[in-house]
Amino acid sequence: MPKPIARSKTRKAVAKRFKITATGKVLRQHASRRHLLSTKSAKRKRLMAKAAVVDKT
Repeated sequence: MPKPIARSKTRKAVAKRFKITATGKVLRQHASRRHLLSTKSAKRKRLMAKAAVVDKT
């Protein structure tokens, strides 16, 4: 019986943090959204709630 082709495993830490769009862009979440939220303005918190596109560099 032939051996199956070896495949690399998914890096679960990366899979949980990033999403790939249909066009191939990588999305990430903003930091600083877990605690100490009372010191941040509503606008700042609202903008941080949106996903950000990872730069190509």
